[in-house]
This record gives sequence, C-alpha cells and structure tokens, in this order.
Amino acid sequence: MSTLTHADLLQLKRWNTPTIYNGWEQITKRDSAAAAFNIDETRDFMPQMGPMVGYAVTVVIEPSNKAHREANSNAGNEYRRYMASVPGPKIVVVQDLDRPRVIGSFWGEVNSNIHRALGCVGTITDGAIRDVDEMTNAGFKALARRLCVGHAHVHPVRWGCEVEVFGRVIRPGDLIHADKHGFLVVPPEEQAALLDASRFMDANECETVIPAARSAAGKSTEEVLTGIETAVSQFSANVRKKFRRDGEW
Repeated sequence: MSTLTHADLLQLKRWNTPTIYNGWEQITKRDSAAAAFNIDETRDFMPQMGPMVGYAVTVVIEPSNKAHREANSNAGNEYRRYMASVPGPKIVVVQDLDRPRVIGSFWGEVNSNIHRALGCVGTITDGAIRDVDEMTNAGFKALARRLCVGHAHVHPVRWGCEVEVFGRVIRPGDLIHADKHGFLVVPPEEQAALLDASRFMDANECETVIPAARSAAGKSTEEVLTGIETAVSQFSANVRKKFRRDGEW
C-alpha cells in the first residue's frame, strides 16, 4: 500500500485530475500519452462533488446472466467482507461484462450507502448506475457509462482482481484520482512522489506562465509575446531543474 497519509490524500483532492496528471507525468517512466488515464469517454454524474481520491477495490459483474447468482448465492456477502477488509479511502471499480449493451445497474441507493459505510467514497463503472439523487445524498460519487432503470440479475462474479474499464486496466491498490474530466490510475510504485510533483507543477504554472498571460492589459502584442516567451522559458527551466526532464502545463 502507498505511503501517502490521509492528509496527503486530502491535499490531492484539492486539485482537479488534469493538474494531478501534470504532476504524474513528471515522475512516471511510462508513456504519458498512453498510460494511466481512461481512453474511452466517461461521464461524471456528480460533478458538483468535485474530485474523488482513493485506492482501487475491484469487482466484475454481468447483470444479464442469472447463472452467477445460482452458482454462488453467497457471493454478495463474500464480496462485502472483501470490501471491508481493505483500508480506505476506496474507489470501487466495476467492470461490466455486458458492455456496451448495459442491462442492469450494480449501483443505486442501497448499495451506495452500504459501500459508504465500508469506507468507499465512490465508483468507476463502465456499466450503468441508478438512483442518482440518492447516491449523491449518500456522498457517493460515480463515473459511469450511463443511467438505467433496473438491476437485472446483477451479482458479484469475481472481486479483488485486475479489471478493465474505459480502456484502462486497474488493479487493486492502484491510486485513483477522478473528476468530470475522467480518471488517472497511479500504481503503488509511483504514489509516494505524486503529491510533491503535482504541487510543484501547479505552483510553477501560477508563478510563471499564468501571470505573464494575465498581465497583458495596456501592453503591445510584441510585449505580451515577449513576456510569455520569457515565462515559458522559466517554466521549462524550473521543471528541468526539479525533475531533469521537460514538462507541460
């Protein structure tokens, strides 16, 4: 598990997901154009709740197939005990085997309240959700494919396993930062440096390029461009000094 403290996670929650991405790309050895974030479009059904941050716990469902309930009628209890055994804060990542033809929802008023009681702050599912107002009242955020009316034959198929949602593989213990833009998945080996990198990149923008761009009033176009070019050079120099690599805003 990550060495991030609860205070660290609260600080990460203060920024949007693109800002955290800017920090992450400075510390990762992976391809920043292909790794860690959702490939397919997601929908944030509670954008007013802001970002959510937590560790991935996973479950696979197939609401169209009633055979799963018949195969293990106690799966719900077993799954909840798994959920309770993992330290929080947690984000439940649900892979729906029915996608893209989603049949039923794992999420609604009851399940969101149960998971909130077990230390979960929200979910990412490539399936559907329902009872959006009630989920919001429970303080349980959701990024999902769409809304639906029923639950069909939904039942946990397997859990605590690698899953794939919205084109991204997620493993239990990965750190997730998610908001209306999508989500970022950070493996354990990259988590410790994430807060410092994100804080630095945000401050670097605010101290260089942004003030240069916002001080354009009363200046000629040439003066504005010269100021921005100077600020961009300083931004890049700061990144190279800190991370020994180039950076973007």
